[in-house]
Amino acid sequence: MVSAQSLSETDRRRVAAWAADCAERVLPLFEAEAPDDDRPRDAIERARAFSRGELDAAGEIRRRFVAGRAAHAVTSPPAVAAARACAQAAGVAHMGAHALGAAAYSASAVGLAAPDQPDAAEAEQRWQLAHISPEARAALRRLPRLGEDTSGPLGPGLLATGRLGELIRALQAGLGEG
Repeated sequence: MVSAQSLSETDRRRVAAWAADCAERVLPLFEAEAPDDDRPRDAIERARAFSRGELDAAGEIRRRFVAGRAAHAVTSPPAVAAARACAQAAGVAHMGAHALGAAAYSASAVGLAAPDQPDAAEAEQRWQLAHISPEARAALRRLPRLGEDTSGPLGPGLLATGRLGELIRALQAGLGEG
């Protein structure tokens, strides 16, 4: 049985570009600390190529963890979150729900990088919601709410807890608007 968090391949291609946009905004936080590590940048490029139909899901499923390992190459919380945002963007080829992970990690990275600005993560989420295509918004609305389905990234686990969980809940609420 296919998870409700997967989305169709057409929908995954639609949301992959948005996930890449979200992750790309925080890529400088990673690159400032690890300028010679191209794994997160490559993940964004692969997510974009997948969105354009240039890469197939099977190949990307095999490569989806590469960028995530880059999070171990940095130490600052914003850089770690940025690397994870890029990894989540690459993971959209496997499961559409990873787009929400990419956006949440991106917003988290922005917030962590600006501790003196308590609204920084929320401002980033407003940008994310303002820059999503109607087709990608509709696709993400088809996902189950965080915690309702245990068969993917929106089930119990890291994305469902703490600040990331709060950010995903806010994104899902925001997707219903506009």
